[in-house]
Amino acid sequence: MNWKQIKPYVIVVFGSSLFALGVNLLVVPLNLYSSGLLGVSQVLRSIVNLVISSQSQYDWSGYVYFALNIPLYIMAYRSLSHRFFYLSVLSTIVQSIVLVLIPIPQTPLLEDALTSVLVGGLIGGIGIGLCLREGGSGGGFDILGMYYALKTKGGSVGRLSLILNAVVYVICAVLFDIETAIYSILYVTVFTLALDRFHTQNIATHVMIFSQNKEIKKKIISQLRRGVTYWHGYGAYTDHDMDIIVTIISKYEISALKKLVLDMDEHAFIVISEGLHVIGNYEKRLLNEE
Repeated sequence: MNWKQIKPYVIVVFGSSLFALGVNLLVVPLNLYSSGLLGVSQVLRSIVNLVISSQSQYDWSGYVYFALNIPLYIMAYRSLSHRFFYLSVLSTIVQSIVLVLIPIPQTPLLEDALTSVLVGGLIGGIGIGLCLREGGSGGGFDILGMYYALKTKGGSVGRLSLILNAVVYVICAVLFDIETAIYSILYVTVFTLALDRFHTQNIATHVMIFSQNKEIKKKIISQLRRGVTYWHGYGAYTDHDMDIIVTIISKYEISALKKLVLDMDEHAFIVISEGLHVIGNYEKRLLNEE
């Protein structure tokens, strides 16, 4: 087994640990609640702890989180991909272990609550974003979000997670207090923004290439397996004819495209615009079967 095969699993372990550490060290000490099924698990934990008057410093919501993910694992295995299933299970196992084993600080690591929320959301979004980039997920609502993003035009993992999390935080506001709900909403908003920006397969990118090399368009089709539209143009200064090539790729594919083009024509002119909304026959490649 080489590094290319091991790399996705190593990154998923790292990203999942990063997310769980951010939750236990920055979010839970403020008595805030995470996003997704983990947030649901934490709400259940708080209710049980209130009933039995427990003040344990260990967060057993990780066990509940894993149990709640089981039906979603079955859906992922049947409807998405086996590789996505394996990486998602690994991610959830790592999160659950870290959440249970890492003690929750008695006092917040950062004195300012807003700073803790912003840093925790950023760390968590990057961690789960790493998992998604490697073709897995953080479990819970991420699995539903991946299914939604694949099946819906313009859908994203972060967008659906934000909608579902709104329900969780309404429950928090009713059961606990408004301040807890507001800070939790700020956390999940930062988390969602970081996740969607880091999950580069989810970001559609428009590319225009100006080149005299007639083979570039064929290489894009054969190597990147992306559709291409082109027409002939002329440089106004040189009056040389050239191909004007247009394609839509994910942000994750930009480096591969630039290498392909510049290896064939070092003088090629490339214009890249990201974050556009695509309507039509555009293939989202959120799952990697390799």
